[in-house]
Amino acid sequence: MTTPVANHWSDRLPPALGRGARAVATTYSRWYNRLPLSIGRGIHRLAIASLITQSILIVSGGAVRLTASGLGCSQWPNCMPGTMTPTPEMGIHGLIEFGNRMLTFVLAAVAIAMIVSVWRIRRTHRTVFWLSIALLCFIPIQAVIGGITVLTDLNPWVVSFHFLASIALVAVATLLVNRTGRESRGEQLVAPGPLTGTMRSLGWTIAITSALALILGTVVTGSGPHAGDPSSPRHGFNLYLVTRIHVVPVYLLVIATLLGLYLVFRTHAAPALKRGYLVLVVAVLAQGAIGYTQFFLGLPIGVVLLHMVGTAFLTAAATNVWDRSTGVVPL
Repeated sequence: MTTPVANHWSDRLPPALGRGARAVATTYSRWYNRLPLSIGRGIHRLAIASLITQSILIVSGGAVRLTASGLGCSQWPNCMPGTMTPTPEMGIHGLIEFGNRMLTFVLAAVAIAMIVSVWRIRRTHRTVFWLSIALLCFIPIQAVIGGITVLTDLNPWVVSFHFLASIALVAVATLLVNRTGRESRGEQLVAPGPLTGTMRSLGWTIAITSALALILGTVVTGSGPHAGDPSSPRHGFNLYLVTRIHVVPVYLLVIATLLGLYLVFRTHAAPALKRGYLVLVVAVLAQGAIGYTQFFLGLPIGVVLLHMVGTAFLTAAATNVWDRSTGVVPL
């Protein structure tokens, strides 16, 4: 007598298993078999959505600070004592801060969709899977850091850490976009060779100087007038002095970027790396121009918010060049 072949792993479950459990297992099996077997345009679009939403969070957080809405919700996780949502008495500031908090759920939804889409190929595309997991895991951590900023009355050091955590998430999302894009286009490598020692060194220089510029930029912000609330503490540093210190790694970043741009076109580097450097040049020069403009105009809100947009753009551009210049992060 021939034993029938099971079509799904759920068909091989022991008979003693409860009917409900078998139904759940069967549903999971059917759902699992509908998931993609490779990375296509849909998964790549989800990765791009992750990058866009993480960048929007940076701009949204900047809007909260610039409109003095940082304590629009004075409690966390509640907005006000006894309520998770803002009340009419809290006015526009409560709505702005609450709206920023609600973005967390958008980020989580995109991250979960990304994990689900690559679940079936998680063993063959480990880096894509774990980058997706990292994005999801850091979202609640970022929310907790945001809560600490409220509970410390927007302490500038905590606010800086909150901002830098968002920057790290933009960088992770950029790595994810690079890898899903490579797969969806049928490319073999994120960092196609040959990569010289000079190009690798420039990639690391760009990454380090970008990070230093962003970190020192938070010190400048913590010394400036836009605290997020009129009662919030400030660093008390000389704004002119810390701004001068902040621009030192920016100058180094400009030099490294222009040198890298010259080398990739002189050595006939991969087209993706050439495009990466061109985008980085635009990001660096635009961000530098906006930075000087906001300083000499006395930090007007609109220009400062544009600087926040540039920060997300610069982070993604620098991460892309570092990734394609070094090949450190596995595929």
